[in-house]
Amino acid sequence: MSASQPLPADLAAALARASDRMRPLASRVVWFDEVTSTNDVAARLGEAGAGEGLLVAADGQTAGRGRRGRRWASPPSAGVYATVLLRPAPRVAALLTIAAGVAVAEGIQAATGLAARLKWPNDLFVEGGTPPARRKLAGILAEGGTSAAGPWVALGFGINVLPAAWPPDVAARAAAIESELGRSIDRSALLAECLAALAARYADLQSGRVDAVLDAWRARAATTFGRTVEWDADGRARAGVAHDIDETGALLVRADDGVQRVISGEVRWR
Repeated sequence: MSASQPLPADLAAALARASDRMRPLASRVVWFDEVTSTNDVAARLGEAGAGEGLLVAADGQTAGRGRRGRRWASPPSAGVYATVLLRPAPRVAALLTIAAGVAVAEGIQAATGLAARLKWPNDLFVEGGTPPARRKLAGILAEGGTSAAGPWVALGFGINVLPAAWPPDVAARAAAIESELGRSIDRSALLAECLAALAARYADLQSGRVDAVLDAWRARAATTFGRTVEWDADGRARAGVAHDIDETGALLVRADDGVQRVISGEVRWR
């Protein structure tokens, strides 16, 4: 693992201003000008026994990734790339991705005014453009394991802030906050607001306020309900209409043979 660098002054100041709202997150901060993946670093530190609340953040990633090993383009100075290390109870861990989606959307709106929508299981997007389209703004990746210090989850998120030299396949479906708003924004303040929102939603899960998280997720995902989705189950392709999530965060799909729960794997949205 490469050596970390001193925390930039603007980020240190933003985290200090929001510190009362972020607890227990950012109890320790590790910063890199460039790193392979913030999730990789957080996972290694989690295995080594690092405590809950550790924040790993970077100006750029050389091997950022999303679900199922997909590449997450992470050009330097063009986004927010961060991972928090958590040590949740199993009942909390199951809903972390849902809660994180809500929190990152809330953090973006608090810091910039931009309202992002959610798509199961882990995408944040904006709608509009010509022709109208849903373009991905941010993503969530939760990875976990167990070490001598107990179970851990590396909860990462990447947010596109500046339009960048994305690969062509990414550029066609990506959005950036500054392009959407037509003005510059403060990346440090954005990260701090996302962490504050995540701390609040994590507290909701820990205190049993699951319905508050689920209802907030549904409100931001409303435009995806009613869409046809495809997924693979039992060795064959299935299709149906997405209409809700349940109390465990599973996607509920109306299919020809009744309502199906989709809990993992690849979901293809039409």
